[in-house]
Amino acid sequence: MAARLEISLFGSCILRVVAARGDDPVDLEITGIKHRALFALLVTAPLHRRSRAFLQETLWGLADYESGHQNLRRALSDLRKRLGPAFDAILTVSNQEIELDMRHVRVTGDPSDGPFLDDLHVREPGFVAWRDAIRRDPAPAKALCVIARKIGPARIRPRVCALPLTVPPGDADLAIAGDWIAEETLRMMSRSSLLSVISHLSGRAISQRFVDIGEVRDTLDVDYLLTGTLRRQGGRIVADIDLTDIHGGTLLWNRHMSCRTDGFGQAASEWLVNVVQSVGRSIAETALHLGRQTALPDLPDHKLLIGGATAMHLPGLGDFLRARQLLDEAVGRAPNNANVLAWLGKWYVLSVFKNYSTDRDSDTRRALDCTARALDLDPHSSFALTIDGFLNGNILKNMTVAEQRYAAAQDINPSESLAWLLRGSLMAFRDEGRSAIRATRMARDLSPVDPFGYYFDSLASSAHLAGGEYEEALELADRSLAANDRHISTLRSRIAALHALDRGDEARRTASELQRRFPDFSLDDYRRTHPSAGSKTGQLVITALSEAGIT
Repeated sequence: MAARLEISLFGSCILRVVAARGDDPVDLEITGIKHRALFALLVTAPLHRRSRAFLQETLWGLADYESGHQNLRRALSDLRKRLGPAFDAILTVSNQEIELDMRHVRVTGDPSDGPFLDDLHVREPGFVAWRDAIRRDPAPAKALCVIARKIGPARIRPRVCALPLTVPPGDADLAIAGDWIAEETLRMMSRSSLLSVISHLSGRAISQRFVDIGEVRDTLDVDYLLTGTLRRQGGRIVADIDLTDIHGGTLLWNRHMSCRTDGFGQAASEWLVNVVQSVGRSIAETALHLGRQTALPDLPDHKLLIGGATAMHLPGLGDFLRARQLLDEAVGRAPNNANVLAWLGKWYVLSVFKNYSTDRDSDTRRALDCTARALDLDPHSSFALTIDGFLNGNILKNMTVAEQRYAAAQDINPSESLAWLLRGSLMAFRDEGRSAIRATRMARDLSPVDPFGYYFDSLASSAHLAGGEYEEALELADRSLAANDRHISTLRSRIAALHALDRGDEARRTASELQRRFPDFSLDDYRRTHPSAGSKTGQLVITALSEAGIT
């Protein structure tokens, strides 16, 4: 049974489960006051997760903890009987907390329908205070409600097209160069799992006539458009390139580049990397900015995935938690998209690996569920295979399975940069330093679009550490920290590289910084949880951390 929960928050609180069976929906309405109140509390919670203690106190009061405990357990038992198999699809219950899976939830209603939860007469002071606070400011609850969206399947990845650069009439050589720049730019961007690229042939065809932004949008159905000019000026070749958000006609950035005519070949290659990196960063930053300020239902489909992928790699916990919301919304709009499920799986892996998780076992199970569902949908998704390898290698410590997943991903897509990166990291865990360096170098060469290059530099630093190239490891760690100074793995690599270079004072200062930013980190945690703790490289890290003052 594919179940969906529907709840209205304004006016009468109507809670029902719709189980789709062909074209004949079967409805089950849940009428219990405390049952409806329980779901309302979960729907409005940060990450749709609340502790059992909070729910007990809010719904049954503080007078008798044991009575509240029994009441909550009885309510959950009643719901399990009513919902049957749908219970486990909609709710995740542990000894500490209860979480609602919003992929199966549709929130309806509007403040115009009446006061928030108008007919839920729960008299407990905690519930009344919570309900009245939302009635005073209903905007956050309203933001959860379904709004009308365009008909048709969600298009989760932003679509990008690059038109051949225009050149002065009669300059055939320059025209070939302008066409080549557009073609190579699209080829490089096509490696990214975050972007969808329109065929160069389509861009070339539409560029043969006068280019109107509205016509390009309607004809090619793109979100971002690269255009530009190429001309000769004295003994130089000059390029001007623009990136436009085609929906609003906003110019996101432009680049002015020039080089000597006799050095055009080398310069053009450097231009391509500059342009592609700028495209990735600009689209990611635009999506992230909008994602921070806009209610989820109001976000365009194509902003969700890249906004969530970007936010999960930023140093702040707030951005990391917002990433989960963006990815959950993306899964809700595109439940059959393997890549979106894989990205959500990666979020859960990072939650465990970064020690953000409050329930490691539960989040590990969710990660496994995401990658399993992604591979069920598309067994040949190189990205989903890569994330499943990441989960097996870094969390479950199933190194053999991880190696198999990375190898399968590379067989399907030799340009899957993350597979090269994580396979290189796995090699570093096994003290295969030279192979690790080659793999992470390949990953960085293949990843000009990724807006989180610090992560590539961080894992490359670990590879050079395993290969005994400590100066290079330190240089890469410093470059990674310049972009994200709250990545614990990079700080550990830096300490180990400084220790190996006999720069103990600097290692101790970096260790102090690590302890300031991650006060709960300990050597016991590293020994117990890190997949490389038993390797030669892991022992170097442990010795370096210990001598730098970390216990």
